[in-house]
Order: sequence, then structure tokens, then C-alpha cells
Amino acid sequence: MRNIIVVINDIRSSHNVGALLRTCDAMAVEKVIFSGYSPYPKLVNDERLPHIYNKLTKDINKTALGAQDNLNLIHIEDIYKKIIELKKVGYSIVSLEQADNSIKMQEYRPTDKIVLIIGNELDGVESKILDMSDSIIEIQMLGKKESLNVASATAIALYCMRFGF
Repeated sequence: MRNIIVVINDIRSSHNVGALLRTCDAMAVEKVIFSGYSPYPKLVNDERLPHIYNKLTKDINKTALGAQDNLNLIHIEDIYKKIIELKKVGYSIVSLEQADNSIKMQEYRPTDKIVLIIGNELDGVESKILDMSDSIIEIQMLGKKESLNVASATAIALYCMRFGF
């Protein structure tokens, strides 16, 4: 089975985070990495104050429905350093973003070890991370809206990475 790590970077909404975690559980994601200001549930050896991680865990669980308990979750401070580390151990860095050099999801051919990076709901994946990416993939839109909710887009991308077209 393909190894997939998901990086949730600068996602604002705890409800989106919960939905992302539920999808990650459904798609047997190896690990979920939180970075930037993304909210995340209580972790082992969590250094945040209890009232903070308790509130965030409660909010995230409204949409995660306990999926966070089935996943390997970590929080990191330096996403750029982590990307370099993951590349060194053979992971392909893939950003889900609309960009001039992105490829359509249906044309993407996944490798055996993937890091899928998800960015901010409004601004997307930051340019420095896009520059570090091996691939930038996007989901083709047919309607008038130019994008999907970050959790919906991630679900489509993970499903395609797991099962193909």
C-alpha cells in the first residue's frame, strides 16, 4: 500500500481540520502533520495549556467524530525543515493548489511515498512550499466557482492517490 503523509498547514477552521482528519482516517493516511497556525487536537506530551487543547479537541471532534484517535498526529514548528527531511527519506512532496505549473489530478501519477500538503482556505499553499514541491496538483473545476472547500478537495485528492482514476 502506498505511504501517504498529509501536512495541514495554516488551515484556520477547526471544522475543516476535523473533516480532514476523518478523510485521512478513511484513506489510511500514515501520518498527519500540523504546521503553522492550524488548530490540532490534544497530542501526547502536548505543551499547550489544557484549556486550549481541550477546546480545540472538542471543536475538531465535531467533524472528526473520533478519527483523530486512529491517526498518527504530530505538530511541527518548521515546515521547510520537515519537507527537506521527508525528501531525504524518499517522499515525493505534492502540493494541492491551483498554480500556473500545476497538473490536473487525473494526469498525476503518484509515487509509493507521498507527502500531500494542504494550505490555507483562502490563500492556498504558500509560494515557498510550492517551490519546494516535486508536483503541484489541482482538481479541474467545471462550474462557476474556482475551487472546492479544502476538506472536499483533499478527500478527492487522497481518493485518487489511493485508488487512481
